[in-house]
This record gives sequence, C-alpha cells and structure tokens, in this order.
Amino acid sequence: MKRKSLFIAACATILANYSYAQKQMGLKDYYKNYFPIGVAVSAHNVLSSDTTFILQQFNSLTPENAMKMGPIHPKENEYNFKEADAIVNFAQRHHLKVRGHNLCWHEQTPDWIFKDANGGLVSKEILLERLKQHIFTVVNRYKGKIYAWDVVNEAVDDDTTRLLRNSLWYQICGIDFIVKAFEYAHEADPNAILFYNDYNTERPEKRARVLQLMQQLKALKVPVMGIGLQGHWSIYEPTQTDLQQTIQSFAALGLQVQITELDVSIYPWEKKLRPKTEKDIDVYTPELEHQQDNNTK
Repeated sequence: MKRKSLFIAACATILANYSYAQKQMGLKDYYKNYFPIGVAVSAHNVLSSDTTFILQQFNSLTPENAMKMGPIHPKENEYNFKEADAIVNFAQRHHLKVRGHNLCWHEQTPDWIFKDANGGLVSKEILLERLKQHIFTVVNRYKGKIYAWDVVNEAVDDDTTRLLRNSLWYQICGIDFIVKAFEYAHEADPNAILFYNDYNTERPEKRARVLQLMQQLKALKVPVMGIGLQGHWSIYEPTQTDLQQTIQSFAALGLQVQITELDVSIYPWEKKLRPKTEKDIDVYTPELEHQQDNNTK
C-alpha cells in the first residue's frame, strides 16, 4: 500500500508540474489583445526541442530562409519544398499563423532566373514570366495556410539620390517587377495580405522614399496592403518620435503596419561586415543592458 501511495503521489506531482507548465504565459499571451508575436524559424527549429519554447512564446511563424527564391527554387524546373512544408505543417498542427517570406528580393535569388541559355540577361518579358510562374507555384502551394506574404523585399536603394535599388530586377524590368509581383501574388491568393518589406524605414530620408514608392503603387492600383518594418534597431536609434511618425505615415496610406523583424543592438547600425576595431565594445556592462532594455529616446 505504501508503494502504491508513493506512486500516486509521484503521479500527482508530475501532473501538477505539467499543469503549471501548461499555464505559464508567454509573450503571445501578454500581447494577445494587441497583435501576434512571431518568430523566424528554420525546419530544424520545428523538428527539435525548440518547439517547446516556440509554442510557449509565439503564435506566428516566419520561415527565415526556406521560402526565399534561392532555397525554394534553385533551378528553373526544380523546387525544394521540404523545409517550407515542415514549417507550414507544424504551424497547421498547432494553429499558428504563418507569414510567407519572401517572393521577390535582390539577394538569395538564383542566377538562372536572370540568364538565357547563352549566359546573357533575359528580356523583360521572359523575366516577368519566370517571376509569375515562381509566385503562382509557391503561393498556390500554401494558399489558405499563409495569411500574409512579404511580396517584394528591400527594393528601395540605400543611396539617397535614388528611389529604387539598381538590382537586376530593376535593370531589366524597371518598376514593373514590383507592380507585377504584387499583381501575381494577389491573383494566386486573393485572401492573402500582401506586404512590401524594408529596413531603416524609421530614418526620415529612407521613410520618405519608401512612402514615395507606396504612393506610386497605390496610384497604379497595385494590391499592396501592408508595410513591413524591419526593426534592425539599436540603443542609438530610432527615436520614439521617428518610430511613431513612421507608423502613422504608412497607416495614413491605408497600409497595415507590421514589425516583421526585431533586434536591438548595442552597436550603431551597419549593413556590411567589417573587421573588429579597438573602438568596438568588448564588455556588456549593466549600463548597456539598461539602455538595451529601455530603447526609447
């Protein structure tokens, strides 16, 4: 009887601990009345012990790399859906939202899409047809399972004298690659929310040019529905005023606004890798931690 009682007590303890774990609140619970809390994942994350943390803290997933054109469509007649399928299937099983990322970008794009059989650049007509086939194939595969897509990523130039980045997309198609990407995505899934996604949108000069692009697209009746703000921030920027003005400016155009990426660095923002110098911070001090925790200027 004593052993039986001990066994029952042990089971009760296990069940109590399990119940407590189930009731632990995550970020998604604290913000449930405001907006979804997302996380970028790989297939490895959803097939490992990471799932415990993911399910506790988040209610939206974004494939970090698995749906970018290079990984998912490496050759003209070859698609690699394995990792993207794993992420979407995990989300479906656990009733999580999924943001598709992304359909058209100047990076992680396979060379074949721009080249003809002789290695030269293809015509505008051929490139747009390839873009159409890519978008229709990928979007249709996940139709009804992905609620939003980053359709075009980072098309506005870092050069303040230019509106659009001088990528091969732009060199061959002009602004039409952006227009058509949104039109193709909307045709493939009329219910998906379609986003333009970019970084440094809180800096006034970059914000002005992204706003200019959005206004042009709106004037052309392009089905752009949202703006994704890549929150690559630091203890130095953005100011609270710049962030508020950014959100308000895009919302005034009737665009949904989402923070699509988020990191807060203790270093000033830099896009390109460089060697470490003696001026770089070596010690993560309590003062830096406080600044990072309270990133409002």
